This record gives sequence, structure tokens and C-alpha cells, in this order.
Amino acid sequence: MSSLFRLRTEVWIVLGLSLGQSAIYAIVSLAAKLSTGPLSEQTATLNPSRSDRSYLDLTYQLLGIGFALVPVALALYLLSLDRDLEPVGSRLGIDRARPLADMCGGVGLAALIGLPGLGLYFLGRELGINATVVPSGLDAYWWTVPVLILAAIQNAVLEEVVIVGYLLTRLRESGWGVLVAIVTSAAIRGSYHLYQGFGAGLGNFVMGLIFGYWFHKRGRVLPLVIAHTLLDVVAFVGYALFADPLGLP
Repeated sequence: MSSLFRLRTEVWIVLGLSLGQSAIYAIVSLAAKLSTGPLSEQTATLNPSRSDRSYLDLTYQLLGIGFALVPVALALYLLSLDRDLEPVGSRLGIDRARPLADMCGGVGLAALIGLPGLGLYFLGRELGINATVVPSGLDAYWWTVPVLILAAIQNAVLEEVVIVGYLLTRLRESGWGVLVAIVTSAAIRGSYHLYQGFGAGLGNFVMGLIFGYWFHKRGRVLPLVIAHTLLDVVAFVGYALFADPLGLP
């Protein structure tokens, strides 16, 4: 088996077990929404409840978070098999070599993405190309906020390690040009958000371009994980705490 064929096969397997699979489901979900009425009348619920029994719901939530990180472990393991290269942590920039710079970069990226992203969401709602996004469908339990924070971290680690660090590394090793690799990574990111509507897909595509370019220039995934975590924590926890007082759906 040639090394190029092995790399391509490996990428298909990793994506098929993770975000590539999510992209297919998101496209089907979008088609289902469009078949039942305008997107502006549809709802996309993130972090839905799995049971009306508190501790059973908590169990399902924790299991979902844990198993969602298995593809991350797989991607890191596969990269670690390249024994002639530097350790996978430093290779992807997920080590502790630059904690202050990584934190500052993450906060800066969150600010850069967050406010325009919020504006794009509301614009999409006005144009009827976005569903109403409910960031948390969990009831108000003692564990709700901690679980939402864990879910935010899980989303960030899964997406940034697999779709940026792993995928861009493997595509470049397969001979892809930088621009094509970044656009492909961004397109996949946008596609698995399409269950929220076309505006969400476009917004996440742009986010993917920015994050992909950052990784290409800086070679570090950790600031992307920090930025993504901050964005999701604000969305998930903010909604859980303030949806009722603000009269949000």
C-alpha cells in the first residue's frame, strides 16, 4: 500500500467516524427542515436533554461528551505513529510551550469571531436563512452549567484538533496546496453546522478560513481550542442562565 493511499484512507476513516459523519447528518437535517417550512420557523437545539430523570440525563450527557472525544484520541494516535517527526503535541501546537501567548491568541480570536458571528446570526434570522438556535435544551439542574462547560470544551477539542490540526496536517502531507487544504477544512466545518441553517454554515466557513490560516502561520491548535471554548461557553452557559429572564425561546 502506497503511503499516499494510506494517508487518504486514514483521513476518510477519521472523518467518517467524526465530523464528516456530522456533516452528512447536518445536510439531511437541513433538508428535513426545508421540507417542513421556512427555516425562520424552525428550531435547532444544541445540547438537548436525553432523559426527564436528572441523573440519567447527566449520565447520557457525560457519556456523549466522553465518546465524542474518541476520534480526537484516534487522530492523535495516528499522527504519533509518524515516529521520524517531532512529538504530536508540539507538532500540532497543543503542548504547554507558550501558555501566555496561546491564551492571548485564543482570547483575541474569540473576540474577532464572536461579535461578527453574532451579528451574522441575527442577519441570517432576518433574511430567513437561519433556524432559531437554542444553545441549551437542558433543564435547570445543579450539574447543568458544569456539563455545558464540558460540552463547550469537547466541541472545541474535537473540531480544532481533528478538522484543523489533524486534517490540515494530513492534507499537506498528501500534497495538497495550502489554500485548497484550508478551504476544504473550512467547508467541512461549515457543512456540519448546516443543521442550523445556511447562515450558520457560511459563518462557520469563514471561521474555518481564519482558524486554518492561523494554524498555517502559527502552527498551534491550542489558541483555537481556547477561542472555540470561550465562544461556546458564552453561548451555552449564557443561554442557560439568562434565557428565561430575557424571554428567549
